[in-house]
Amino acid sequence: MPVKSIKLNNGVLMPEIGLGTWEADKTGVLAETIKKAIAMGYRHIDCAKIYNNQREIGKALRQVDVPRNELFIVSKIFQNKHRPELVPGAVDDILEELELEQLDLLLMHWPYALKPEQETDDFTANELEDVPIMDTWHAMEKLVDQGKVRSIGVSNFNQQVLEKMVPQCRILPVINQVEVHPYNPQHELVKYCQSQNIAVTAFCPLGGGKISVMNDNLIKRVADAHSCTPAQVALSWLLARGIIVIPKSNNEVRLKQNLRTATLTFDEIRMISAIKSRERKVDP
Repeated sequence: MPVKSIKLNNGVLMPEIGLGTWEADKTGVLAETIKKAIAMGYRHIDCAKIYNNQREIGKALRQVDVPRNELFIVSKIFQNKHRPELVPGAVDDILEELELEQLDLLLMHWPYALKPEQETDDFTANELEDVPIMDTWHAMEKLVDQGKVRSIGVSNFNQQVLEKMVPQCRILPVINQVEVHPYNPQHELVKYCQSQNIAVTAFCPLGGGKISVMNDNLIKRVADAHSCTPAQVALSWLLARGIIVIPKSNNEVRLKQNLRTATLTFDEIRMISAIKSRERKVDP
């Protein structure tokens, strides 16, 4: 099933539905999931160094019968590689793990830096390091010039950080990847990003964990009206807002369902956007 694409501000096409791989680290399962997903029509795979599963993803990518130029592979620099002199080596490491020569999109995972020796996301203020965001960003811009990455963007950036960053960029971020779902709609941030021609990718688009989006009464009523699942409603609502989604699943039925979105009415989109419940999985 072909997935529609969104044209980024650099002209690159990015599939609007991708496969998330955060917390998908059970050896063997992820590789099979990647191969099944690509066979179903997924072309966009979202990765990150800190997920500690890129070697398995790379192995799966090597085994699929799809041309490299039809795939859209995203990864993220971990915070301990923000020093500009460390950025090129960090990307080389990512490319080696994924068995690729080029990334379609490289993201700065968080807008703060950690000391180089801090290799996990379990840290205290003592492990933080003062590296200006623009120093890291300019090093990422050079990777575009060198052809190691096609596009660059950010993740978990709020509007205040972006407002300071954007005027200083030679290459504008193509993406801001943030947590967005009906219980964390990020209306103002999405509006700002889109006004700056920065696309938004929603991680945790279904809530996830203990977040109760899938049990929301309105979401379930809309799902019943369209003979689909609450997950399909949540994804359809995001896509209707022009937001890219990267749901995660290793269940074959749900993988297929997540590709089949519903056409929501204007009133349904408006009502979901007006939900007052607020929960989030990641507290930045």
